[in-house]
Amino acid sequence: MLSTTLKIMPFLIIFASMAATANAKTHTATATFAGGCFWCMTPPFENLKGVVTVISGYTDGTGPNPTYEDYGEKGYTEGVQVVYDPSQVTYVELVDVFWKQINPTDPNGQFVDRGPSYRAAIFYTTEEERKIAEYSRADLEKSGRFDKPIVVPIKKFSNFFPAEEYHQDYHKKNPFRYKIYHSGSGREQFLKKVWEKKMPASDPKSANPSKDDLKKKLTPLQYEVTQACGTEPPFQNAYWNNHREGIYVDVVSGEALFASTDKFDSGTGWPSFTKPLEPGNVAEKEDRSHFMTRVEVKSKHGNSHLGHVFNDGPAPGGMRYCINSASLRFIPKEDLEKEGYGTYLKLFQTSKK
Repeated sequence: MLSTTLKIMPFLIIFASMAATANAKTHTATATFAGGCFWCMTPPFENLKGVVTVISGYTDGTGPNPTYEDYGEKGYTEGVQVVYDPSQVTYVELVDVFWKQINPTDPNGQFVDRGPSYRAAIFYTTEEERKIAEYSRADLEKSGRFDKPIVVPIKKFSNFFPAEEYHQDYHKKNPFRYKIYHSGSGREQFLKKVWEKKMPASDPKSANPSKDDLKKKLTPLQYEVTQACGTEPPFQNAYWNNHREGIYVDVVSGEALFASTDKFDSGTGWPSFTKPLEPGNVAEKEDRSHFMTRVEVKSKHGNSHLGHVFNDGPAPGGMRYCINSASLRFIPKEDLEKEGYGTYLKLFQTSKK
């Protein structure tokens, strides 16, 4: 990998925009989503490590001081604000959780709750968030999981007002009533049916998007790294400190690259692996850029720049595949089957992690 003094300028702009949503004192950031009844949108985010709090409220309206009695008349939608620690959970992961709580093909509400006040939406505050949300939406559309178009809008954040106290953490204050509502609304049954459906893995050899398509689908950082051989900052990326069980695939093609079983802490601030999960999906070539000779690592079918490989890794192999998080998408063990990577479940049957 490059030293932190090289190629740093492109990332200053990106991380400055990300900092606009971060609280410098507490090192937290805030994400805003609408997914129908805010009672049901709170628990999934609260269960994530790194989430500080989830606030139910009213968003994207025009009238002053909305309340539960009049927020619909003032053009507001029920939503949640997720306050989180970006060093423990990423915006990418939050968006992924969002999709798995809603029916993204419904433009007129969510489940039993109908009308504009219950429409789903993602609200971004930075260009980085917008790119992440748009890429994620396009990825979901291409997955074939839904037989209707994805209609969830991605809108610039405008405002948010916390709802009354009795709405906050409703599932904890009224667990019995919440359980009846969550099941009776049809949400529980719909999500179970959709997300337990097995999906065929995509063929990475067929993935050949144009540069223009990639610019639209990837975040600026992902494009800079995968297409222009860039390097993300150490210790400020999604997976350097990720300890969850699962596999890492190419963010462009989806081909399987590395597994958590081969991941180790190299102290460099980038994800490091002792070997590829699928050697046939990884290509290596000599790299003489920046007045040094190294071995570049690329994905075989997606042709994405991944990072570099060094011979200073742990025994017995002694190799260190130093990889950019921006080149990867992490699929946790529990999602492998439904994402079409079920063949890799055997890796974790005897894992001691």
